[in-house]
Amino acid sequence: MKLATFDWNGERHVGRVSDDGSTVTRLTLPAGAADRDGVAALIGSDLPAEAEQLSVSDIKLVAPVPRPHRNIFCVGKNYFEHAHEFASSGFDSSAAKGAVPEAPIVFSKLPESVIPHEAAVKVDAGVTTAVDYEAELAVIIGKGGRNISKEDALSHVWGYTIVNDVTARDLQGIHSQWLIGKSQDTFCPMGPVAVTADEIDLEDTTVRCWVNGELRQDSNTKLLIFDVPTIIAAISNGITLMPGDVIATGTPAGVGIGFKPPKYLTPGDTVRVEIAGIGILENPVEAY
Repeated sequence: MKLATFDWNGERHVGRVSDDGSTVTRLTLPAGAADRDGVAALIGSDLPAEAEQLSVSDIKLVAPVPRPHRNIFCVGKNYFEHAHEFASSGFDSSAAKGAVPEAPIVFSKLPESVIPHEAAVKVDAGVTTAVDYEAELAVIIGKGGRNISKEDALSHVWGYTIVNDVTARDLQGIHSQWLIGKSQDTFCPMGPVAVTADEIDLEDTTVRCWVNGELRQDSNTKLLIFDVPTIIAAISNGITLMPGDVIATGTPAGVGIGFKPPKYLTPGDTVRVEIAGIGILENPVEAY
């Protein structure tokens, strides 16, 4: 099932998206339930009753989880080719241990960095001159837990969405860690919709990214170094995952820093991320 968070008639709602993507059927949630949680308000309960059917042209999509309650968990260097391109970039503080990590590299992005489909990624030239894109499949946790086993991990997944893990590479290098470079305002496009877990085949889901119509990233989730169960087990090792937590699973090769010279984002660019079974997340790049 495809689900969207959207604004309509001055209020925020959640709805079921039609197969062709042209309409959304509003679900009857309590007032205010979708304001921050979005689709995560559906976790742990039966699907609410349906209300009116709306044309997508009459609503404004927002991020599926507009403001996650906690930082978004992210996994670095999780496709083999990207691990090598990043290790050779000069910005990888973990490169001394080898290009391919022995365990998941986990960092986070602040919730306030989330923006929806079609909103602008804003580049502050006074802060960074090396802004990059990263197309990623993101997991939405449905059942909380601590020390979750790999064997049980997928039972904790409620659904999936798309995240563009926009990154200031120069800040990433200056600070020798990734939070500041990853958490700049507008640096987490998410959407356009979320899908329930049954919609995605983790063994065969394509992940692609275009910049200004040029295909830059073209891969498949079957090529992840650490699969989703391994990621969930690693993050929950002593940390209690909670319903509504979002985990970005890593990006494949083809990011801007992998080119020589690097192909960083500049105002006027458009980044389009497509993940099979979910849809297309597209965002323009603008200057502050």
